[in-house]
Amino acid sequence: MTTAQAPAYLADTHTGLPLPTPPRFADPADERAHRKLRLTAALRIFGRLGFGEGISGHISVRDPEHRDRFWVNPFGVSFKLMTPSDLICVDASGAVVEGKHRVNPSAFVIHAAIHERNPEAEAAAHAHTVNSRALGALERVLEPLDQESAAFYEDHVLYTGYEGPSVSLEQGQDIADHLGDAKAILLKHHGLITVGSTLEAAIHWFLTFDSCAEVQLAALAAGTPVPMTREQALSAKDGFGDNQLAWFSFQLLYDELAHEQPDVFGHA
Repeated sequence: MTTAQAPAYLADTHTGLPLPTPPRFADPADERAHRKLRLTAALRIFGRLGFGEGISGHISVRDPEHRDRFWVNPFGVSFKLMTPSDLICVDASGAVVEGKHRVNPSAFVIHAAIHERNPEAEAAAHAHTVNSRALGALERVLEPLDQESAAFYEDHVLYTGYEGPSVSLEQGQDIADHLGDAKAILLKHHGLITVGSTLEAAIHWFLTFDSCAEVQLAALAAGTPVPMTREQALSAKDGFGDNQLAWFSFQLLYDELAHEQPDVFGHA
């Protein structure tokens, strides 16, 4: 029995694209330094895109050795100025076990609940972007209007249980429960949260969701959007919803940032 081979121009990956795989580390300390650097870059990218909203917004990545801890940006440090040494490591009780800054209470209750609820979620990103807030105000989820938005087809949820700033453990748990295993949760009156099997994927999903929200808002303002059929949406999701593609897409942004802002490689 012979197995049909893919055409020569297609790579041996799920998407058929020549995608590398995430690095593997023998030493948790090396992986921790890698994750902290990528987290710093992600925060700088959010700052460059104008996702900072005062003290609001946070990105977390699970510690590779202590699975009940996560690294996150601290309270009161600008996205645009973040360095690896600014990051803090928080345990399941909310105590800062590494780092010199305090934790944002909202960051703890949201990210701790998500990491505990979903062991596959290595990272989570949250910010109050204009597009996500506008789409949430309409109580609309993303429609599969194009290939990019199809990545979230039947893989994101709308949360309407707003009770004020998310500083209670109960609300953080409620958000995590509604998110479940989905890629994203759109919070009415609040913003957007995305998760990923890698930090890079979580950031890619966030940036893609936000741009798709902008497309949908523009289409709604111009007329009546015509979404994909279910078959078309599932076909597009098979490629654009791929985690390996999401991971690799972040690498391009990382390379750009490293070129533009070499100080991101500050002391970890």
